[in-house]
Amino acid sequence: MRIAIIGAGCSGLSAIKQLAAAGLKDIVCYERNDQIGGNWVYTANSSHSSISKTTHVISSKTKSQFNDFAMPESYPDYPSHKQILAYFQAYARHFQLEKYIHFNIAVLHVEKTANERWRLSLCDGTQTEFDYLIVANGHHAIPRHPGWKADFLGKYLHAHEFKTNEGLNDKRVLVVGAGNSGCDCATEASRNAASVDLSLRSPQYIIPKLIMGKPTDTFAASLQWLPQRIQNWLQKISLHIQIGRYRDYGLPEPDFLPTQAHPTINSEILDKIRHGKIHPRAGIESIKGCRVCFTDGTSSEYDVIIAATGYTIGFPFFDRNFIDWGEARYIPLYLRIFHPKHPSLFFVGLIQPQGCIWTLTEAQSYLITQYLTGKTQLPSNWREQAEREGKYWVSQFITRPRHSLEVHYYPYLKKLQQMSAGKSI
Repeated sequence: MRIAIIGAGCSGLSAIKQLAAAGLKDIVCYERNDQIGGNWVYTANSSHSSISKTTHVISSKTKSQFNDFAMPESYPDYPSHKQILAYFQAYARHFQLEKYIHFNIAVLHVEKTANERWRLSLCDGTQTEFDYLIVANGHHAIPRHPGWKADFLGKYLHAHEFKTNEGLNDKRVLVVGAGNSGCDCATEASRNAASVDLSLRSPQYIIPKLIMGKPTDTFAASLQWLPQRIQNWLQKISLHIQIGRYRDYGLPEPDFLPTQAHPTINSEILDKIRHGKIHPRAGIESIKGCRVCFTDGTSSEYDVIIAATGYTIGFPFFDRNFIDWGEARYIPLYLRIFHPKHPSLFFVGLIQPQGCIWTLTEAQSYLITQYLTGKTQLPSNWREQAEREGKYWVSQFITRPRHSLEVHYYPYLKKLQQMSAGKSI
């Protein structure tokens, strides 16, 4: 049983660890960079990584660590990107994972052979075949650019390229998008830019990192025993007590539940708005030169636009007529892992959870291992369920491109655990 893994970020490391722990030794992980860590390898220049110099995680330490490898006690509630990378490095050393990884090897092309195997063409000019393929290449590598990009004559960059606030002194900056990346970019830019505006096309829940003195995800976890409608009510009440009304900040008031959209976890942005360092603006209507016209009839001129407009799902090693979900409304995978047309192909980390992704990739990898070792079986109708499940998850959230990968953390984790234990779901 030969198993290939593409990518040695958190998802790839989870897969290697679970497979090796079950005694599966013929594992090869291909990593195009020279070290593990994927997105958490910070580089000052534009690269595969989308993190900036000041990035911290938005899920807390205790809710982000792997089940069998705790983060150091010295780590704060919300570790920095340097600490997270050091944690992954320590995890790889502890479980001796690097011996399975081929660094500086990019997978250029993957094709399925007639006998349900996978032929990988590598950047070193070689080809090799495997019985199973695990795709763990992440989904924050291909920026989604807005249609008006070419209309702006000032400096344009995607949030993927934003590394520091250097060069923004005395610049008029517009950040487009109020997700986690957008709010991070806006707060960093506001430290030295002449002005920073934040354009929102639609309402967004912006949630502090601490609620009632606890990390937000820890607070949310304490409510899981309650019925969902009670959880929703308590979340809205606690937010109102903590921050008041969004319209008091000049932000649109959400008309949906907090669990219906991917939340923005940021304690600084609301403070910056009330201090006049960041000014909310409406969505963009049009751009002419350096002047941006907004949907509320106002307009302003800018020197720099930072587009925090998300990412496109991409697998550059697959032919587009084989798998292409770049603009897909939903992803038809059973449990977000198993492809109905290719039973020897698995995806790890192709999710956007309302919580930490790493612990979910750990559960995904464990389920794949249980399946490959014959300790659990998929239901007879799993292919049909894949289609229904993709549509179900999309129905749980408001219509936005990023929600094609969205899952509710605890219900999804419970399904993975039940299937791993051989229970019918």
